[in-house]
Amino acid sequence: MATSTNTIDHATLERLVEAGAVRGASIVGQPGGWGVVIQYGMTERALAAKRGAVRIFRKFETLVGYLKGIGITHYHVDASHFDPVAHKTERTRVDAAERMKSTHQAAAYTTWLTQQVQEAIDDPRPSVPHAQVMDDWAIERTALLQQAENIRG
Repeated sequence: MATSTNTIDHATLERLVEAGAVRGASIVGQPGGWGVVIQYGMTERALAAKRGAVRIFRKFETLVGYLKGIGITHYHVDASHFDPVAHKTERTRVDAAERMKSTHQAAAYTTWLTQQVQEAIDDPRPSVPHAQVMDDWAIERTALLQQAENIRG
């Protein structure tokens, strides 16, 4: 497959198809999926992903749908290097697993917090007015300050 310097992006490909400049396309099988090489004029370029690397489609049907959607319905398929086993084992996403773990932990915490808030709302004991709490704290603070002074001597 071509390197990232020999690639074509989606927007350029769409413009070439609209102009009728595309003379062919080749779907190239590789370990882990399918790539596509576009022929236009005297040039051949691989389709690039958004970040510039060669785009690999995991499923053949997805690639066919993509090409048909932009107006390319005839193409050559080279499956000589396609490896269906690599397709299954190559895709390990540790970062995705960590994100899912974090998401589940966050959901569990949200559930727990919601239960705690609901229990506080449903608590039958009478509420203590803010002014009373502040008065009680002032008395407690004064007692603590006196105790600290007595310790210092």
